[in-house]
Amino acid sequence: MEDTMKPEVVEAEAAPIDEDAAPDVSEPTKLIRIASMTRAMLDEARQAPLDDGGRKRMAKVHEQSVEALRDILSSELQEELGEIMIPLSNEDASESELRVAQAQLIGWLEGLFHGIQASLWSQQMAAQTQLAEMQKRALTPPKKRDQDESSGLYL
Repeated sequence: MEDTMKPEVVEAEAAPIDEDAAPDVSEPTKLIRIASMTRAMLDEARQAPLDDGGRKRMAKVHEQSVEALRDILSSELQEELGEIMIPLSNEDASESELRVAQAQLIGWLEGLFHGIQASLWSQQMAAQTQLAEMQKRALTPPKKRDQDESSGLYL
């Protein structure tokens, strides 16, 4: 099983982190608020049947949530969200369509959160590996060049 990769090997092969690159999420707190609101809406929609006014309101809030997400996401994530989320019509969205759309949005947001957590974990592991390597170099005595094998006595 010599082909299995150890974490330090994976981290050593990882691409360097570009600190100048734009973040995937420009406003993480807004992302968390939208996700919390969407989860609450989905829970509410599961507990009670929606009348016509409730469905229209839920569709409108869903649309506003998706638009608010587009404002804080990188272009790559905006494109992904656009491919996944099918627009709802405020006029004729059924209760089940709304529930599916909300669940889909919650699933996508949870996947995004897991991706962010994995990225942070990966960065932390890379930093730990770099720190360990620096500590190892600091503890290793420097090699002397062209040193004679004698004891250093002047006799």
